[in-house]
Amino acid sequence: MDERDAVQAVELVRALRVQLDEMTHQLVRLECQDVTGTSSRASAIRSEAAALRRDIKEAKTLIDRLQRPYLDDNGHAQARRPVRREARRTGSY
Repeated sequence: MDERDAVQAVELVRALRVQLDEMTHQLVRLECQDVTGTSSRASAIRSEAAALRRDIKEAKTLIDRLQRPYLDDNGHAQARRPVRREARRTGSY
């Protein structure tokens, strides 16, 4: 992993968090609506809320998976020491 990977991870996590925030607000608005009964409108709202819950869960999973290898606890790119690549001579080419 190099510095570019870490910077890309930071940007992707930032974008995912923005999207996560928007989806969460949209879910809250849907959940505030009265969706009792079996009307087509109520069914559509419940279906949309379920889809949002799945998307929110997936976004959180993606954020967690990116944070572990690339980001520190504050969401910044982890400082990495450059990997030294030494040429090894084996005597056979």
